[in-house]
Amino acid sequence: MKQLTPSQLKQWIDTGHNFLLIDIREEWERELNNIGGLHIAMSDLFSRSGALPKEGDVVLYCEQGIRSVIAIQRLENAGYHNLYNLAGGIKAWKEML
Repeated sequence: MKQLTPSQLKQWIDTGHNFLLIDIREEWERELNNIGGLHIAMSDLFSRSGALPKEGDVVLYCEQGIRSVIAIQRLENAGYHNLYNLAGGIKAWKEML
């Protein structure tokens, strides 16, 4: 599984790297804070997986990087190999700032 550190994600954002960012947390978590991107809660992710591109870089994030690891493992089993986990999730992102 490919991992992306918060500082690497910031570099991608700052340099205009072409990627899709997906927040897989629940809506109430996203309302507290988020770093942008598309919102598809993990509970909906697999029924909406057809909306995910199988080409190009896709970064999934959650609160601590645990749910996103699980989601990526399941999606990789379904043929997705372009996914990155934000290591440490939004918690690590906030600590970096």
